[in-house]
Amino acid sequence: MNEQELRKRLETLRSEHRDLDAAIAALTQAGDEGGFVDQLQIARLKKRKLQLKDRISAIEDNLIPDIIA
Repeated sequence: MNEQELRKRLETLRSEHRDLDAAIAALTQAGDEGGFVDQLQIARLKKRKLQLKDRISAIEDNLIPDIIA
């Protein structure tokens, strides 16, 4: 992938990461209000969020070169 494709992919992953944040917050709030929290669903969303964070970090490492001080 070239740099432009990597940046586009990075933005897509960041957007998905933010969406998962919102979904987790909504499920947590709904559980607090309704008395039932689907812990399995929240755990799956959090796991997916961590996977996205790892991918984001990998792409950022490719885009930003190491600077030797």
